[in-house]
Amino acid sequence: MLPNTGKLAGCTVFITGASRGIGKAIALKAAKDGANIVIAAKTTQSHPKLSGTIYTAAEEIEAAGGRALPCVVDVRDEQQINDAVEKAVEKFGGIDILVNNASAISLTNTLETPTKRVDLMMSVNTRGTYLTSKACIPFLKKSKIAHILNLSPPLNLNPMWFKQHCAYTIAKYGMSMCVLGMAEEFRGEIAVNALWPKTAIHTAAMDMLGGSGVESQCRKVDIIADAAYSIFKKPKSFTGNFVIDENILKEEGIKNFDIYAVKPGQPLLPDFFLDEHPDVAVIKQESPGAVPEFKEEKPQPQSKPHYGAVEETFRIVKDSLSDDVVKATQAIYQFELSGEDGGTWFLDLKNRGGTVGHGEPSDRADVVMSMSTDDFVKMFSGKLKPTVAFMSGKLKIKGNMALAIKLEKLMNQMNSRL
Repeated sequence: MLPNTGKLAGCTVFITGASRGIGKAIALKAAKDGANIVIAAKTTQSHPKLSGTIYTAAEEIEAAGGRALPCVVDVRDEQQINDAVEKAVEKFGGIDILVNNASAISLTNTLETPTKRVDLMMSVNTRGTYLTSKACIPFLKKSKIAHILNLSPPLNLNPMWFKQHCAYTIAKYGMSMCVLGMAEEFRGEIAVNALWPKTAIHTAAMDMLGGSGVESQCRKVDIIADAAYSIFKKPKSFTGNFVIDENILKEEGIKNFDIYAVKPGQPLLPDFFLDEHPDVAVIKQESPGAVPEFKEEKPQPQSKPHYGAVEETFRIVKDSLSDDVVKATQAIYQFELSGEDGGTWFLDLKNRGGTVGHGEPSDRADVVMSMSTDDFVKMFSGKLKPTVAFMSGKLKIKGNMALAIKLEKLMNQMNSRL
């Protein structure tokens, strides 16, 4: 067998949370070059709902052409981190790249987030990233490559990203602040950067958040692995950057991003913390060092829906129904609307020619959507994209996500009439 001569051949890459998902994808990409991979994760036994352990990941890494060192590491435990770093240096002679990927998530508001969940997110995301970096830095300083990559978002102070899940945002931004600080502290010695996806990535966590069918609006983990590899190829002078996966790959010359889609041609869910939609507030910073000022691109006073707006919307929806629409959809939707003209409403696109009405449907709903009446009217009239409403927390969905996506397509057909 010929020796592997890829860019990362012989390099040692220490990856937290590498037993599955994005961490494992980055590991396999580096393994194809002949890299040494330290799998620092806590999964030692297979889970009925989550496939993959540090040992099965090690087998895949070695099959791909790399060398693997599975280490039991809960990043909340400083001793386990230090022990894994010591084993890595003993086996491979050093550490060249650290990927802080391990993360905990709970998209719950302040009153609905238990203290133990707050502690988990802070301990895994912020503290775990800080401690793992601290343990690896003495060895990274000796490397010619020397990269730290945190899977964390750009620091976006738009209040929208704090409103619905404050604790999670603080915990993820803690990882990003490590990039901000350590990039300057170790400038010239270690490149420290963040990587974040432009769209939702299909992982076990996304299945948990979005439910069945959400994968059709996601990209594969491969796009993150390829973007991470692009960063690793850059010199130490490339530091302090908050990289978006699609942007860096465009710089690499990639034009066809359908190769990364789970289902090419389907609309993609935008990821959190990125303001790329006209109905989202944007930061306007007048000068370097200035305090960010938040402005709406189209300033408008907060308006309440006029009396009967919801009834009128449902009346137009009812007029748009047909046997063909019902046959193509086959779902019952329930809407829990808050605010003026709110209450419980339903849209039955499963029985007869379709019906709408106030109250709960006669049969159990396949999808329950919760939002304000104002956002409901905006959504059905095309002024608010459902994907944006969902990712920003304005819309909460319970039930079959694939059927929720079907409703979005139906709304697109109705927009001209609403």
